[in-house]
Amino acid sequence: MGESITEGTIINWLLEEGDTFEEGDILLEVATDKVDNEVPAPAAGSIVKLIHHAKDVVPVGEVIAELELSEATVSNPDKTTNKAPEKTPKPEKKAKVKPTISAKSQQFNVTNSNTFFSPLIIEIAKAHHISFEELARIPATGHDGRLRKSDVFAYIEDGRPYKFAQPSVTDPTAYRIPQLHFDKGKGKIIEMDRMRQMIADHMVYSKHTSPHVTAYVEADLTNMVKWRNANKKAFQEKYGQRLTFTPLFVEAVAKAIKDFPNINASVDGQNIIVKEDVNIGMATALPSGNLIVPVVKNADTKNLQELATDVNALSEKARANALSGDDIKGSTFTISNVGTFGSVMGTPIINQPEVAILALGIIKKRPEVIETDKGDEIAIRSMMYLSLSFDHRVVDGFLGGSFVRRVADYFEKFDLHRTI
Repeated sequence: MGESITEGTIINWLLEEGDTFEEGDILLEVATDKVDNEVPAPAAGSIVKLIHHAKDVVPVGEVIAELELSEATVSNPDKTTNKAPEKTPKPEKKAKVKPTISAKSQQFNVTNSNTFFSPLIIEIAKAHHISFEELARIPATGHDGRLRKSDVFAYIEDGRPYKFAQPSVTDPTAYRIPQLHFDKGKGKIIEMDRMRQMIADHMVYSKHTSPHVTAYVEADLTNMVKWRNANKKAFQEKYGQRLTFTPLFVEAVAKAIKDFPNINASVDGQNIIVKEDVNIGMATALPSGNLIVPVVKNADTKNLQELATDVNALSEKARANALSGDDIKGSTFTISNVGTFGSVMGTPIINQPEVAILALGIIKKRPEVIETDKGDEIAIRSMMYLSLSFDHRVVDGFLGGSFVRRVADYFEKFDLHRTI
């Protein structure tokens, strides 16, 4: 599921206990982060027992079902690496939660009403001496209100603020979010799918976490457009790859990041982590209409051919819903080409835990005043608006404005005589 994945959610089983299957048949679907994975049968056989069921959150490495392989497979052990579990998995533990109250403690609101904690969460709590009562006070972001490992570690990093908390008492002088009841109207009800719910949570979290500021510049892409139009056919014949604008954009952004490395960062409490790797995320629309961000790893070390190969491969995977967990992990800076949909410009939301995101508008021909040897003249130029949203906690206007201007400069100074 990816080297950084620690747990997954079973979406559904495609077979039931007693059903038979052939090697390669899809047994179940598992969700990790934004990627859904189909799990194929390692060999022919039948399902003896389902240990975990739909909507269960299961740590990596835990047994989820018992299979009985066919005699042909058992007689040829080299055909499959599947082995029967040596130990019977421990039953899940359910914790009955009743928050304690201390007279000297601060106030809190119980946001985690789900009293089920996975074995992984329980082990982490034991290691850090966190009681079940305290676990109930940690805001949960997992599926169906489940507490995730990342929630617990984020809470620990914040200094365990609810360790000695007690239920909050309404303060009549404090500001409260008004409980307004709007007439939402009538119409077709469409339930959000799992990915749309995750996107919604991620966007709201980003706006609550980072004070967003957006800087705008415009760039003249005439030379870049001319060069790409003149060389895209030869590029594909030579390298077997389509030459879109995206690898050219990624190349310029990677150069600008090297010039302004503090834009390639994240926030950890009161510390700023300036990343060594330059991994560019590309906001991409899926066939379902949802959004996902595949990542071009180490973009600053790759030439145009390598960037085009990575961009095309990730785009094809996204269209086929075939992205793996590692394909969407590790981005340090994100670009969103809103011009693909005809937008002149956009105000993108930061892809946490990054500190900035760049939106690229449509490339549009416009009459512009340019300086020539003969003086000012009006010419038809290919223009684009760039908009950079940045986290004002750690990125000020000088850094944000200088960075987006530098990206535009790289666009404008594109070498018309560049060889492929």
